[in-house]
Amino acid sequence: MPHDVSVTRLIPMVTYEQMLERIRYAGVYPTTERAERSVRLVLTGLGRQLGEAERQELAARLPGEAARMLLAGRPEAGAAPLTGWGFVKDLATRAEAPLATTRWDVGSVLTVVASLAGPDLLARILEGLPGGYALLFGKAELMQAA
Repeated sequence: MPHDVSVTRLIPMVTYEQMLERIRYAGVYPTTERAERSVRLVLTGLGRQLGEAERQELAARLPGEAARMLLAGRPEAGAAPLTGWGFVKDLATRAEAPLATTRWDVGSVLTVVASLAGPDLLARILEGLPGGYALLFGKAELMQAA
């Protein structure tokens, strides 16, 4: 019987619980519930910023629950992608949270997401987003000289 190689869903290397534990550790959150609130906010927000191909490919690399959160955030019609700082401000407004706390949450979640995405997909994601996201994913942001 031939093996079907057209499977578009990758098997994540970590479970959702393991991902949450990594984020809880990265964010120094006191509870898994606190980490999960950050995951929900950040992944849904990131889904609003990504192009469809990158959203689908990243979702395939995340555990099922995290993938559903990412896919739930759909780009708003006619809205241009936000800069990295604009993304943080938008999430802070939606969560009614301080900017510093939201920036911490974004970095805690996206550094773990970056490790799950892998370097090639992360590079494509960053190419498709305005400036300021590399640092949010825990990477250096390289700028071209004018």
